[in-house]
Parts: sequence; C-alpha cells; structure tokens
Amino acid sequence: MEKGGWKDISQVLQNDIPHWPNDTPFTYETRFTKEQTGSVNVGRITSSLHTGTHIDAPYHFTNDGERVLDLDINLFIGPAKVIDVSLFDCLDVELLRSFQLERGTKRVLLKTTSEDAPTTFPKQIPLIKPEVAPYLAGLGVILLGVDLPSVDPLTSKELLTHHELNKNGIHILEGLVFADVVPGDYELIALPLPIQDGDGSPVRAVIRPLGKGDGENE
Repeated sequence: MEKGGWKDISQVLQNDIPHWPNDTPFTYETRFTKEQTGSVNVGRITSSLHTGTHIDAPYHFTNDGERVLDLDINLFIGPAKVIDVSLFDCLDVELLRSFQLERGTKRVLLKTTSEDAPTTFPKQIPLIKPEVAPYLAGLGVILLGVDLPSVDPLTSKELLTHHELNKNGIHILEGLVFADVVPGDYELIALPLPIQDGDGSPVRAVIRPLGKGDGENE
C-alpha cells in the first residue's frame, strides 16, 4: 500500500466465495448479453446479505432492531485502529487492555489471521468474549470489525456477543481481509448499500493510513 493510498480489505464476490452452510450462495451471471439486447450486457447477482465482507444491522439478530436504512452512515466512515490478535484464540478484556487503546477510539478492527481471503468456510474461529462490548464502549468505540464471518461462535444460537455489542451501541462489520495490513491507525470507509428493510449489507471496505493529527476532530 502506497503512503496515503487506499487499500481494499474486502473479499472478492465470486461464485466460489465461501458462504454460511445452508445460506444462499453468491452467484453472478450475465443474464442478457450485448448480442441479445443489441446494446449492453446485463448482469444478475443472487446472494445472502451475509456473504463476504458485510455489516450486520441489529435486525439481523433481534426483531425490533434497526435495519440497514436506520443506521447512520457516519458509523462506517472515519478513523479506525487495526490491532493484531492473530496469536490468540480467545479475545477478552484483558487481551484488549494489553493493546492500550486510547479513550476516544471509535472503530476497532481485529486482525485474527495473516492469511489471504478464505477459500473455504471455517470450521472454527477465535472466541470474542461478550464482555469486550462494555469495555470497548467505555472507550467510545462505535464499530467493531473482524476478519471473521461472525463475532460469535459459528454454532451459537444465543449470539451473546452480537447482543452485547448492540446493547452497548457498537455496530458490527464482518468478513474483512487483513492479510498484508500492518497494525496501526487508518481511515476506514465501509458503506452498506441502502437496502430497504435489510438485516445486513455487503460493503466495499477500504482503508488508508492516517497521518499524525488526521481524524482527531471527527
């Protein structure tokens, strides 16, 4: 990444992208060709809203929760701190404290692996303890991003970390790619699509390094 340049940290949406078991896989097809229409190619996609890099709206896990269009887009734009927790299988308050996050940090992005975008859906992911939510909220965090398909164990039905983050006003960004991203301070843009009644949305997530003093007045 060149100094000051934007880096894409999104998974590529392609027909073999990993997806949640039994959920709708992503597919793209050229539905109408230029030869058929006489003027243009027209593509069609089918997908779950939770495949690849995406945000969860609270409605995803609670029936009275906000939907995508209810969310302030400013949640997904601004300073973010990437921290490398790839050596740990359990992410708890004690671990996060060791990174000495500053009060006023608004967006925390957890790098749990040094690998490229996944080619298969994982069988197990690091555990993010629910109690990190009030700790992060106490620092001023409004968005937690992860390079995982979920902030809860893959077999969880209670989704305790989802609910605790929501209770503490922290929104969720999942499926990021940090393979060659070094820890540090960045500017993040990860805008959801304006999907009416959506419980989530794919995003194109990009970051660029923050210079000294950048983002302080956000």
